[in-house]
Amino acid sequence: MRSHKKELTFKTAGRVELINMTGDVQRAIDESGIEEGLCLVNAMHITASVFINDDESGLHRDFERWLEAIAPHQPVSQYAHNVAEDNADAHLKRQIMGREVVVAVTEGRLDFGPWEQIFYGEFDGRRPKRVMIKIIGE
Repeated sequence: MRSHKKELTFKTAGRVELINMTGDVQRAIDESGIEEGLCLVNAMHITASVFINDDESGLHRDFERWLEAIAPHQPVSQYAHNVAEDNADAHLKRQIMGREVVVAVTEGRLDFGPWEQIFYGEFDGRRPKRVMIKIIGE
């Protein structure tokens, strides 16, 4: 069994952004030479997420509105965590959207269902954050 690790860095212009990173993940699989195995994609920061869903702009706007309704950024005083910070809502949004995904690799390709794509979800952006891709297999 072999493994391959690659790190990506995202620095978003906005506080909240959803970025399709499927191509980046597939390039890491291509670099690895692994044909059969598993691919883990992990947000390495506690205010960011990695998740799988459809790449449809209306759905992305719905996610952003839904998350803001569940964990609104303002007023920042509503959160105990925000005594010295203003990002408690980002921690909660990450908890809802998830930390990581694992996808099967079959014949050197991400083995997805229809419409599935991998996304990086940023909830407290404007600074560099890492995502780890770890591929294991043969």
